[in-house]
Amino acid sequence: MPDQLLTIETTRLAAGHVRLRLTGELDYDSAPELIAAAAELRGDGDTPVLVDLTGVTLCDSSGLSALLVVHRAAGAIRLTGVSPQLQRMLDRTGLSELLAVAHSDDDARATG
Repeated sequence: MPDQLLTIETTRLAAGHVRLRLTGELDYDSAPELIAAAAELRGDGDTPVLVDLTGVTLCDSSGLSALLVVHRAAGAIRLTGVSPQLQRMLDRTGLSELLAVAHSDDDARATG
């Protein structure tokens, strides 16, 4: 069992947006939890999804893959609270061009 589990808090925001606030490690062991949360959103069609990663302490390639699954399920996502390390991973893999990343001032407005 991992030392730090992933918790996912789902919140419905104004204008039909959904926020997924992640806390813990997003890795091989916990990525299926995020994918399951994304599957619950599938019935909503193109629901705008904000993924708050402020509380994520680790994200590996499985975590990146899970973010892509959420992106596909929701039509598009916006990442907030991205750490410098995760930003480097997104940049190096080219995912920063696919996944919208909100920075500093945008974070406060987007996550309410």
